[in-house]
Amino acid sequence: MSRSTALAGLHRSLDVYRRDAEHALRLDQMYRQFLTPGAFAIDIGAHVGDRIAAFRRLGARVVALEPQPVCFRALRLLHGRDDQVTLVNAACGRTAGHITLLVNRANPTVSTGSAAFVAAADGAIGWEGQRWDDRLEVPATTLDALIAEHGVPDFVKIDVEGFEAEVLGGLSRPVPALSFEFTTIQRDVAYDCIARLQALGHLRFALSLGETQRFDAGWCDGDTMHGIIDGLPDHANSGDVYALGDR
Repeated sequence: MSRSTALAGLHRSLDVYRRDAEHALRLDQMYRQFLTPGAFAIDIGAHVGDRIAAFRRLGARVVALEPQPVCFRALRLLHGRDDQVTLVNAACGRTAGHITLLVNRANPTVSTGSAAFVAAADGAIGWEGQRWDDRLEVPATTLDALIAEHGVPDFVKIDVEGFEAEVLGGLSRPVPALSFEFTTIQRDVAYDCIARLQALGHLRFALSLGETQRFDAGWCDGDTMHGIIDGLPDHANSGDVYALGDR
């Protein structure tokens, strides 16, 4: 696979996530529930920055992490001159140090730090043709370290393709609100995330499937959310779980 493949993958992501006005509108409507002007958001797995853009349209300050060099270069071009956006070329995990990133150059949105995610995708419906064809050693930090440096966020978005429980393992206190992505090929990761958040004091959860940016299951306790995810059909594929901490 060549550099041209990576650039083609980046341009595909830009088309899907940055050039769709309806997508941007849906993002603004969703995140307006959590962010007001002057708020602070952390974006873990920023990819090409559609969430950064939404957070900034809502008037929030943003710290955004993205470990993939090709995506990070795009983020610097798109947001590097905004003094309310801090870009960090790193992953996020349970501990600080380094992780091995498994890169899908043709579809960088599913690059991951989780070998188990790649194994789960192999042969799964909806994941046909995906290839993780490169490996990178990338620096990693933790949510606790980010909070110590930048302050307590009003909202945290986590989208790291099966590495979400590792990210939450590096958080030792509740935050007002957050979201984490889940997939039906790795429901166990979602269950681990819910359990971790419950232990930290997050008591209410909601579900948004796919990229609809609307709640398909309204606010409920963690055990109920566990059952909702367990009952989803495989073809639901993915979505985001939202969680509220003490306010």
